[in-house]
Amino acid sequence: MSSTKGPKNLLLSKLESHPTNEFGPSYTAMIGASLETLKILGSPNLKRLPVNPKTATKLRETVVGEKWFNALEWDDDQTDDDKLHLQQRVKLVKPKTPDTGITRFPRRRTVFAVAGPPASRPIPNTVTSPPEKVELLKSLSGWAGENILPLLKPVEKSWQPHDLLPDSSLPSDEFVEQVLELRKRTAELPDDYLVVLVGDLITEEALPTYMSLLNRSEGVKDETGTSPDAWAVWIRSWTAEENRHGDLLNKYLYLSGRVNMPMIERTIQNLIGSGMTVASEITPYTGLVYTSFQERATFITHGNTARLARQRGDPVLARICGTIAADEKRHENAYQMMVEKLLEVDPTDTMLAISDMLGQNITMPAHLMYDGENPNLFNHFSIVAQKLGIYTIADYADILDFLIERWKLEKLVGLNSKAHKAQDFVCGLPHKIRKVQERVEGRAQKKKPQTLRFSWIFNKELIL
Repeated sequence: MSSTKGPKNLLLSKLESHPTNEFGPSYTAMIGASLETLKILGSPNLKRLPVNPKTATKLRETVVGEKWFNALEWDDDQTDDDKLHLQQRVKLVKPKTPDTGITRFPRRRTVFAVAGPPASRPIPNTVTSPPEKVELLKSLSGWAGENILPLLKPVEKSWQPHDLLPDSSLPSDEFVEQVLELRKRTAELPDDYLVVLVGDLITEEALPTYMSLLNRSEGVKDETGTSPDAWAVWIRSWTAEENRHGDLLNKYLYLSGRVNMPMIERTIQNLIGSGMTVASEITPYTGLVYTSFQERATFITHGNTARLARQRGDPVLARICGTIAADEKRHENAYQMMVEKLLEVDPTDTMLAISDMLGQNITMPAHLMYDGENPNLFNHFSIVAQKLGIYTIADYADILDFLIERWKLEKLVGLNSKAHKAQDFVCGLPHKIRKVQERVEGRAQKKKPQTLRFSWIFNKELIL
């Protein structure tokens, strides 16, 4: 048994019998954290991937045989996002010769080791920005003060969680009556809906991680903790507004009595302790692109949970989710305006940053969630969200279409050759993703129903 540090390069060729024929989460987590190059050729007996695409954040080159890839089998706990993540980065090659189809590469060492759940936590490649980029961002502080800060709402005009919850200042009997009304409404909510709502809550509660991501960005970070710089004011105030979302959902679900709060609280603590990573190098530019995408994704997600709550007879919960969605919409607009400004003043490098981030597939911020029992918890949560139509591959493609149109990427001019290629690549992504969606949905129709259990709802079974 060797060290838990995995290889940078992995070649699997002429594979007949090999431990990776039965890849488990421990092996895939371990090698995914360090793998940069993966080549699988002439190995028809290998039916599953040796890596989890979502945790293989350093993977830059994937070369596989075309015939093998088309016959690839996917594990039940791998989501559509996982499949999409690999599809976007794969290079298909046809056999060099009819008999073997093997392309020879230098021999690489293969490493096996055990890593415990949750999946290994690769660290984001935070890179140092060139001084001129840092100065450019700092020079836009005045613009941010005039155009971004007005999108914040004054505290005295902002909603607070207590506005949408039973009034604890009432006499005990009246307060209890309001709680009982809440429990009556939530009693009709299906278990699968509750799973998605809990997953959304946990994602919102990991806010300290998201603030730290922004505060690692040179040129916009809060240098002192109380800096009056417009970028720093935005980061702190955005965090303060977002903080209400987790507070509100947490208290509502606690009062409902429908969910296992100790397991939810453990998941939250594990997630914040684990942090997060994204598939691209973290720079101020890619960080703003990432947040532009994520804020729109959360707007869509909370909007859909509001719609389903209304359909299921809980208008108060529908109002709660709709109120959170409205905040996300406002925040989405702010981050997208920031990227628009960067495209105006630095189009080439901003286009490259957009391609770098969107081309690697967007890693969901709560992908390291873990309740202490299920190492595939995020994948299972994502499956339920996809089945309910809360957040799907179609939504992913729609967000890309929206950003391409919002940032007018197809009309950008004055780019160098590398940025022009990035422009063509990004503008073609939505179509490519929808083709992947068609194949994924075709496979899903052939699958048998699967059963999932979630500690969040007292280990009840969901049949999907």
